[in-house]
Amino acid sequence: MVKPVLLTTMLAAFLSAATAAQGQDATGGQTTQAGKATLSKADREFVEEAALGGLVEVRLGQLAQQRAASPDVKSFGQRMIDDHSAVNKRLAELAQRKGVLVPKELDQKHREKVDELSKKAGADFDRAYMSAMVDDHEHDIKAFEKASKEAKDADLKSFAAGTLPKLREHLAQARQIHDKAKGK
Repeated sequence: MVKPVLLTTMLAAFLSAATAAQGQDATGGQTTQAGKATLSKADREFVEEAALGGLVEVRLGQLAQQRAASPDVKSFGQRMIDDHSAVNKRLAELAQRKGVLVPKELDQKHREKVDELSKKAGADFDRAYMSAMVDDHEHDIKAFEKASKEAKDADLKSFAAGTLPKLREHLAQARQIHDKAKGK
């Protein structure tokens, strides 16, 4: 007769081996070849979208340096370059620890946004860029708030929560500059 403790241990070992063979850990997250747990699908999607959003913020900030008429818009563009480069670096380091690759290039949707704004200059650029910055940061804040509450990975949840104050500052500044650019 098999003792209950031995049976429980054997069953746990079997289940662990079965989930590892399926490429998932016990919480449903993906595992790497070495068996190291990585991020859940929803967490990986957040990382990818946040990385793309950060890349486009930097690229558009560079564009603002070249095409903006207003010193406020140019200054905001530089802030986007500085702040989002730092956030992108932290996100890439976190993702690497979790075994996830972040995009290094813009996808089609984000390239189109850059292309559209690159056709504008001066006051037209200022208005369009600042409008995009308000929209982007409103979207980012919603995504980061959701991740700060719902991410399965504690490190990712902490990253999202820790980034929110900076995103909220960006949004407030973007709204102020946008209103000024529109003549309010």
